[in-house]
Amino acid sequence: MPRKAQRFLVGGVVLVIVAVLAYWLGTGDGNGEQAAPAPSPTPTPSATLTTAEVFQRVSPSVVVIRAGRSLGTGVIAADDGTILTAYHVVRGAKDITLTYADGTEAEAEVASADPKQDIATLTPAKLPEIVVPATLGGGATVGAPVVAIGNPLGLTYSVSTGVVSGLNRTTDKGGLSGLIQFDASVNPGSSGGPLLDAAGLVIGIVVAIADPGDDQAFAGVAFAVPIGAALGGEGDGPPGDGPQL
Repeated sequence: MPRKAQRFLVGGVVLVIVAVLAYWLGTGDGNGEQAAPAPSPTPTPSATLTTAEVFQRVSPSVVVIRAGRSLGTGVIAADDGTILTAYHVVRGAKDITLTYADGTEAEAEVASADPKQDIATLTPAKLPEIVVPATLGGGATVGAPVVAIGNPLGLTYSVSTGVVSGLNRTTDKGGLSGLIQFDASVNPGSSGGPLLDAAGLVIGIVVAIADPGDDQAFAGVAFAVPIGAALGGEGDGPPGDGPQL
């Protein structure tokens, strides 16, 4: 074999060995073991839901409340069936009746009340076959989309949408403060219902509307107690005197 050809052959062998070595080092730990494949990135699901998805997720947690002549809304807030609502819905009522999303009816008693925040919790005497507590938490941001679910004017399980219009608001007569202002449509019967963010989290409990005409008609401005304040404990002050639903 000519000398030039021999040199070419040796060089080719060296190239093959280098390539094999690179493969071996890249696929093992140097001991001939196969390296574990790198995990492939998993897309993070979007936290934003459509209004329909928010309603489907949360409506099983919403209840219709009838307390004497008062009609309102509540939301299941815990696995034991504890319900959050607006205090003025159940204030002074001797008989409180709940209707769950599946049609189950039950009596309820006031477990705690915070009149200064216009918030009450109810203990039901009976639970639906499947208890679906809502997910509580999350902060409000001005301009962020919100969804309200309630029973305005007796139209049960109505849904409306809007945005957070302002924060730390006080009702016209100064009865309630630190409220979330929003423009999703609510009316009498909506009180106590959940105000939800785009991820379906309960960020507030609906308690009042601005009522410049003094006719309890929605004027585009509504208020909710932030969920953190709603869960803040009992109070012993007088109920708020702002326009309530």
